[in-house]
Amino acid sequence: MRAIPVENEQAGPNERGGAEDPLFAGLNPQQREAAEYRGESLLIVAGAGSGKTSVLTRRIAGLLRSGEAWPSQILAITFTNKAAAEMRERVEALVGQAAEGMWISTFHSACVRILRREAENFGYLKSFTIYDSGDQRALIKRIIKQLEADTLGFTVSSVSGKISNLKNELADVDSYARTANMDDPNEVMFIEIFRRYTATLSAANAFDFDDLIAQTVYLFRAFPHVAALYQRRFRHVLVDEYQDTNHAQYALVRELTRPVEPDEVLRLEEQGQHVERLRDVNGAIPGASLTVVGDSDQSIYAFRGADIRNIIEFERDFPRSKVILLEQNYRSTQTILDAANAVISNNFDRPEKKLWTAVGAGEKILGYTGYSAHDEAQFVADEIAKLREDGMAYKDIAVFYRTNAQTRALEEILIRSAVPYRVLGGTKFYERAEIKDVLGYLLAVANPFDELALRRIMNAPKRGIGPATETALASHAEREQTSLRQALRDARQLGLGPKVTTAIEGLAELLDEAAVLAGTAALEPGREATASAAPPAPVAQVLQLLLDRSGYLEILRNSRDPQDEARAENVEELLSVTKEFQRNNPDGTLVDFLTEVALVAAADELDDTSGTVSLMTLHTAKGLEYEAVFLTGVEEDLLPHRMSAGEPGGPAEERRLFYVGITRARKKLHLSLAMTRSQYGDTSVAMPSRYLQEIPADLIDWKQSPGMATSRGGTQPRALNARRVGGSTREPDALSPSNRPKREWPNAVTNQVRDNSALELAVGDRIRHSDFGEGRVSGMTGEGAKRVAEVQFDAAGRKKLLVKIAPIEKL
Repeated sequence: MRAIPVENEQAGPNERGGAEDPLFAGLNPQQREAAEYRGESLLIVAGAGSGKTSVLTRRIAGLLRSGEAWPSQILAITFTNKAAAEMRERVEALVGQAAEGMWISTFHSACVRILRREAENFGYLKSFTIYDSGDQRALIKRIIKQLEADTLGFTVSSVSGKISNLKNELADVDSYARTANMDDPNEVMFIEIFRRYTATLSAANAFDFDDLIAQTVYLFRAFPHVAALYQRRFRHVLVDEYQDTNHAQYALVRELTRPVEPDEVLRLEEQGQHVERLRDVNGAIPGASLTVVGDSDQSIYAFRGADIRNIIEFERDFPRSKVILLEQNYRSTQTILDAANAVISNNFDRPEKKLWTAVGAGEKILGYTGYSAHDEAQFVADEIAKLREDGMAYKDIAVFYRTNAQTRALEEILIRSAVPYRVLGGTKFYERAEIKDVLGYLLAVANPFDELALRRIMNAPKRGIGPATETALASHAEREQTSLRQALRDARQLGLGPKVTTAIEGLAELLDEAAVLAGTAALEPGREATASAAPPAPVAQVLQLLLDRSGYLEILRNSRDPQDEARAENVEELLSVTKEFQRNNPDGTLVDFLTEVALVAAADELDDTSGTVSLMTLHTAKGLEYEAVFLTGVEEDLLPHRMSAGEPGGPAEERRLFYVGITRARKKLHLSLAMTRSQYGDTSVAMPSRYLQEIPADLIDWKQSPGMATSRGGTQPRALNARRVGGSTREPDALSPSNRPKREWPNAVTNQVRDNSALELAVGDRIRHSDFGEGRVSGMTGEGAKRVAEVQFDAAGRKKLLVKIAPIEKL
């Protein structure tokens, strides 16, 4: 058994003396303690860049080598498919083929695997469809339209978000209705939408993503004998990124690790369940050993339902647990870590830890206060050019921002400066319309009850089946209490006209033929006789049949629309994906392929960024690292975001987001902000983020915008040069030369934030602004710290100012 290289090659020799165990080579004392611990439960508090993957993989390898667990008794859960693949590769490098028997997967993948085996317990077919967020929105949109709920202000995003939050809290429509205010018409309408959504999913033999975990928890609670099977099977459960778990994921972990007491085993026996082989000698089914790895300082997904209490209260939930802190960082310089430590220490209710490194202090952080957003972007472009001159590759550089709106100025300047870049988080391959269409055909073949998939492909490509025909088919299905798929076969009974009837029947015949080829025909009651005795054909063969007979690909190839050429290439790429799937999974079925596709997470679809600078939000940056990082827009109302002020724990989570951004940098960190920024069509003075004041001043070298003063040669300031793109002024938030500020912003972040709480303003008052000069108040909105004054300045035009911190005085 050989050891593999780990992140912390600088770690010292084995302090216990004697020859070092090759399995634990390179681990520092805390990492080794975590890898070797054999208690009931373990919390590894792993700081950023502290080598947690090495610890987890060595821990798994140690369990297998010692004989304490068979590979099939280990369940390791990560949050992305990419992280799961990396963990599997590293375990395989340590233990060889034994790793093949382990469950190393995401929460969703593990639950799908369980549900495929057990869903028939509560009335679902094993071929159930998994609806992604796009499918979910399409279904909710249809229900809102049916109920005319849009007239009450219901939107797809608000409804889907609320349903998702409820499912993450393990609340279904009935439990929610029991506590809802039924005198509120909006509540009544939401419950009806939720009820129809749930019923439609059930009728379609489908789950949405939130269901995958929630329904698995329901399965375990409703069918104790099923829970006992998995509780006995998994003797060691390991969960990475535990700080990002929501309530449903927490409940799943508790169900998997819960001991089954002897009296409960006896009840199972009385119900006729065969559990003899599950019991230990004392008659009980002991709980699995639980290891969780996480860092409360990196919990940044509350908006997705993540509950930081899961990690903070771990010792309360598991009283006999061991806690081990990993504080040695193998990624960043000490200067970067000192800044990160200083910032995050201002959050309360966190395990006290301080990241440190043995790689040295490194360079100071470079801070920049720009005149405008474009000026800040020019700083980024200039510094990237310097990094390139020093030999750094574009792929080792990243630019982070809090909101996607900030990319406008960055992209304009990077294009103008000929810096190759890629914005991470655009339209993903599996979200493209043509890919959704083709997958719709495969879904309709795999799951005959998937009405959403069938509606999508009914007129793709165009075959004359319009909305009126679709409604007639749906009405027939409802009237006859049958599926929409069967309604296609009954088309001659509907009197739709010969042309459209022929088109409908052709589609039905194609789907039926493909179902026989794929081996899914027998899944539909009454269609068993059409099922073939031959083994299912490869997925690529099924897809080729659908493409050839439907004409979908040929129509794209022959189109005169230049965009259709790219769409055809995407469909051909999907065909290549099916062939690759078959090579890697010789026995894989159509259902297996669709499951794999459905579970591709957004974080796993990051495009190849070799040769380009990466631009992304701070949330996307989680889990990544770069040689050089630019953290832009470090201003009040951006970081922390203005919406966080009213959220419980909002500013603390924003601070964690800032901390995550800082700790992505290995060697060089840049922090920048703009003096003025345009948001929502208005320009206002920006204030430095409160978090900047938490970083010791001696860690940052601050520079200011050269646009605030005339350059040595007397040329036009760069801030104004940067505004011209393609021969026209593109920056509305820059002032003309005559209206530029009368004072320069300090060459550092101010230590005191201005407070105008006592300033009373009313419409008609004259004021003086230190940058924009004199003006008259034309409107006032908000109260207290959120008072906003709309001011018509004599020279600078109309501006909106946050009164509390604006540099103004009343005349």
